[in-house]
Order: sequence, then structure tokens, then C-alpha cells
Amino acid sequence: MFGALVFMVSWKQMSDNTIWAFAADAPAAGWDLVSRMWPPRWSYVPQLLQPLWDTLNIATLGTAIGTVIAVPVAFLAARNTTPSRALLRPLALGIIVASRSINSLIWAMLLVTVVGPGVLAGIIAIALRSVGFIGKLLYEAIEEIDAKQVEAISATGATAPQVLVYGVVPQVLPSLVSTTVYRWDINIRESTVLGIVGAGGIGLPLAASVDTLAWPQVTVIFAAILGTVFIAEWVSRKVREALI
Repeated sequence: MFGALVFMVSWKQMSDNTIWAFAADAPAAGWDLVSRMWPPRWSYVPQLLQPLWDTLNIATLGTAIGTVIAVPVAFLAARNTTPSRALLRPLALGIIVASRSINSLIWAMLLVTVVGPGVLAGIIAIALRSVGFIGKLLYEAIEEIDAKQVEAISATGATAPQVLVYGVVPQVLPSLVSTTVYRWDINIRESTVLGIVGAGGIGLPLAASVDTLAWPQVTVIFAAILGTVFIAEWVSRKVREALI
């Protein structure tokens, strides 16, 4: 009953703020747009090679930096490895939540005003977003490790760092590798749109083409993005199969 009430209220709110005349004309407008996008301007492909390379660099470097930051944050956030549950754990959890709460595109918008437009803003934006994703999954994996292995190593008289290296890290390493590769795959997709706000990558020519109504170029850019995502998906799968 409550769900039906929420649905009705939400539908009324959406209906009151929708111009239904435009919605009714959407099929004709959509077909008109598709006709403008065809045939693709394949001669535009050479101009996309550098933006595509920038997109791959943004995703790869951003993922690497985010992973380096996320690993210590995850160990501080996990109940069984944090040195301080009262201070450091809430701080680490706050970093993870803050990172996950803000989309990469919003990070990029903020960073463009700080470091200026370009690839650097995109790399930092991807890194900041990746910290929360990787940190959350990794600290949950740390909390779920087999405590008996840790106790066995501790019983030999090993120091705390040795227990961490030989008792915890081997158990969470497969999860870290899998999560990092998966996040890189996601970051490839997210990096394609960062250029819309000036953070480099293939989003820059996409925004320029849309602004100038160069729809045949937009089709080529869409095809380039689709191909890049397919290749990234294949690489991601192969890396996971090889390392895990």
C-alpha cells in the first residue's frame, strides 16, 4: 500500500513537470536525429586517436593512483586490522564514503576549476572516485579473512607487520587484483565523458561535435567509444583469468 502511494505521488510529480507535447513528438525527433547522424564521417577517425589515448591514460593512471591510496585506507577501515577503532577507522570510513558519494564527472568539474582543464584533472577525478570503490570492497574482504591463519602465524611469535604480510595480504590479494581490474574497466567508461567538462579524453571532441551539430562525427565518436569499451572488457577478463 505504501509502495503504491509513493509511486502515485512520484508519478504525479513527474507528470506535472513533463511537457507531454514534446514527449509525443519524441519518435519523430529521434528519427530525425538518427538521419542526421548517418552516414558516419569516417575521415574523422585520425583526429580521435590522441583523445582515445588520453582516455586510456586517464583511466589507467587514475586507477593506479586510486589503488595506492585505497589499500592503506582499507586496512585502516577494517575492524581486524585498524590500529584505532575510535579514531582511524571512522576517519578511513569517512574517506571511503566521501569518495563514493561524488561521481567522477562532479569531481572533474571541481578539479577543472582547481588545476585547470586537461588530462590531469581527469586523472585525479578518476583516482578520487576509485578510492571509495576499491577501499570499500577491500576492507570488507579484509574483515572476512580466515582468522585461524592469522592466529597460526601470530602463535609463531611473528611481529604485527609480519602477521599482516604473511597472514592477511595473501588472503586479500586475489580480491584486490579482481577489484582493481574491474574498477579499471569501469573507469574506461567513465573517462569517455570527462572531456565534456574539460577534463580531457574523447569527451572533448564529443562535446565539440555536439555543440557544432556535427552529427556524422558524433556517430564516429560513439563507434570509437564502443570499440574501446569492448577491448577494455576483453583485456579485463583476460587479466582476471591470468592473475586469479
